Amino acid sequence: MSLEDITNFIEISGQLGSAGQPTRAQFSEVQVAGYQVVINLAMPDSPGAIADESSLVRGLGLEYIHIPVVWTAPHDQDLDAFMETMRQARGKKVFAHCALNMRVSSFIYIYRVVVLGAVADEAWWDVLSVWQPDETWQNFIDQAMNRFGKSVKIQV
Repeated sequence: MSLEDITNFIEISGQLGSAGQPTRAQFSEVQVAGYQVVINLAMPDSPGAIADESSLVRGLGLEYIHIPVVWTAPHDQDLDAFMETMRQARGKKVFAHCALNMRVSSFIYIYRVVVLGAVADEAWWDVLSVWQPDETWQNFIDQAMNRFGKSVKIQV
């Protein structure tokens, strides 16, 4: 078993990875890979959710942050909480997940462009490797980018 076996796993950088919902056993792989912080954006009732994920992850010696994002209604405060969590985790290896890496890939895209200064078109490919955002999520991404003064038109 390896990280690549986790649904839609992407290694963004040596310090940041994202994926869909890991299984109980796959969280051990996350720990073995050196991740120090786990951020979960899935809802408690999302497909494959682990009821005691917080205890499981903390039992592996990792920090755990849960920011439940409603799939059909992402909010600015969800993104703001994620951005603040990423700020606090600076210098640590972060593994972020949701049910299928759709919420997370979108949030990480915004974080990478707004905070890390990534080229929008290049960062967008990691989102597209998982999914093509639907109207709700594309609008959320566009509004967030505008809110942070990063009005960009993705060239795909």
